[in-house]
Parts: sequence; C-alpha cells; structure tokens
Amino acid sequence: MIPAPFEYLRPDSLGAAVAALAADEDAKALAGGQSLVPLLRFRLAAPTTVVDLSGVDGLRGVADDGGALRIGALTTHHELVRDPLVAEHCALLAMAARTVADPAVRHRGTLGGSLAHADPAADLPAAVLALGAEMEVEGPGGARTVPAPEFFADYLTTALEPGEVLAAVRVPKLTGWGFHYEKFTRTAQAWAVVGVAAAVRRENGAVAEARVGLANMAPVPVRAGEAERACAGAAGAEDLRAAGAQAAGAGSPPSDLNGGADYRRHLAGVLAGRALAHAAGSEGGPA
Repeated sequence: MIPAPFEYLRPDSLGAAVAALAADEDAKALAGGQSLVPLLRFRLAAPTTVVDLSGVDGLRGVADDGGALRIGALTTHHELVRDPLVAEHCALLAMAARTVADPAVRHRGTLGGSLAHADPAADLPAAVLALGAEMEVEGPGGARTVPAPEFFADYLTTALEPGEVLAAVRVPKLTGWGFHYEKFTRTAQAWAVVGVAAAVRRENGAVAEARVGLANMAPVPVRAGEAERACAGAAGAEDLRAAGAQAAGAGSPPSDLNGGADYRRHLAGVLAGRALAHAAGSEGGPA
C-alpha cells in the first residue's frame, strides 16, 4: 500500500529535530524505519510530518561513560551485536539484538527506534529493563532522564512527550555478570511469543543477584520479581529452573493467534529457568 501524504524533514541537529516535532503534534520521528515504515505503508500511522533523525550528529555509537555505557539512539542492532564495549559490560543487549528479525532489519533497525516504538513483543525493551537502563530524552523543555520501568507506559506508548526525542540510552556496566536471552517464536524471524532476558551475578558459587525481563507478557515489558527473588542462593541448574518457573506469574499475558495467556505463562516459566541457568553458567552459558 501507499502511505498517506506527509511532509518530510531531515534536520541536521538535535535542536532542529526537537523543534520540528514540537511544531506539529501529528509529527513522527524516523530512526531506522523498521517500525514506522510498515505502519505508514498500511496507513496504521498517518503523520502529517516525518522527521528523519539520520542526519543528526551524536545520536549513534557506544561510549564509555564511567560506570555506564552511553549508547546513541541511532545505534543499529548490528552495531550492538559487534561492539566490544557492549560485549564486555552488557552482553545481554548484543544477545537480544542478535535475535531481531534478519540481517537486513538488524542493519537498519535502531536501539532507540525499537524502544520508542515500545512493542511489548520486541526483544530490546525487555533487555534494557533487565539491565536497569535509563533513557536520555531531549525536548522543548530541555533534557531529562527516564528510568526504563517508567519509560514504557502502555501498549505502543512511552513516556515521551510531544516534541521529545530519545537521544541515548545509559546502561550500567554489569561487568562479571552472566547473561542470556531466550525467546520462543512460531517461525524464524517472527516476533517473540514470549522472550526472557536474564542477568545473573554469582558469589562463592551461588547466585547473589538476578534480573529477569519478560517480553510479550503484558502491554509493556515487565520484570519477573518473584523469579528474581527465588534465585537468591541458587547453586545449580535445577534450582535455577525452579526459580525461573516463578516467572509464569508475572505480568498479564495476552491471548492471541500465537497463543493463549496460560500458554504464555507456561512458556515464561520454562524459558526463564533456561535463561537463568545459561546466564549463571550452569548449562554452558557464560559464567
């Protein structure tokens, strides 16, 4: 299908992009286009103005910022997979990005675009939630920081106000943690029926802390708090699989053509146990 008519703008600065978005309440920001362009083609979105962010300097790349990595919103999935800083300090992002769609999409799709689109079945929102990331937002009122749990407000809805742009994501360094991303799909390259992002820190052979982010278990990505708490002191794969089963009670999973709510609860428990065991190094994952 052909999109509805719109004005196309390609500003060369973040300030100009913010001004263009603020000037039109029906404007949409374009990052990699892998979420917005299909909506335009099917006329599920019909903005009067499309503001292309690709010409804005400073929105791409990964930088060491002391205790955290600052990742520009236009950093692609492919760049996340290959970046050495991401691999060293928050490999969960790379693991999740590697499962997104196909190489063509990963070379165009961006971290910021995925987070701002806020599809609950997407992989990266669950990962940044588990990692404790913060979003750096620029808007007409200046800059502000939004923690990941507050950024995802509802289905396909974020905390971004009119005129605001997601400029970067700050991800705390979790050096020495183990990570794993597990998801179940009906077909290759499809959205996750359920996805699980797990991060585990071990001390003296047992789990001292665990984080579990879930995709497609609610209108927004959610943390599996009961599963996280049940991991404390776990030493082996069996204990971690039992702890992961607690993820079945997290969120409010939808029922659709890909599976009912009960099926998703079952998947969440199984996948969380598997992801935690891999993240802790109990089943061949990173130690």
